Amino acid sequence: MLTYEDCLALSDLTEEEVEAIAQHEHLPEIVALEFGSYLVHSPDGVPMIKRIILDDIEEQLRRGHSDKALHLKLVLRHFVYTHPKRTATEQA
Repeated sequence: MLTYEDCLALSDLTEEEVEAIAQHEHLPEIVALEFGSYLVHSPDGVPMIKRIILDDIEEQLRRGHSDKALHLKLVLRHFVYTHPKRTATEQA
């Protein structure tokens, strides 16, 4: 049987990225993990995940949670760094 950690390792996402997807989509983390794994491996998925994290940052700033917004900015930075080929095509 696969554990959550096994699934996370296969997803090409970090735990923080999955948490951002779960928060944005109002999903349990295991469902967000499956959804995120699908997205990150689909042609248009990386820009969608980037937008999800950006939306989460904006929401935290609206709520006055600058510390959470800063954490999500670091999550976004890592995500863009680890998925450069797909995010670069988005910018073209």
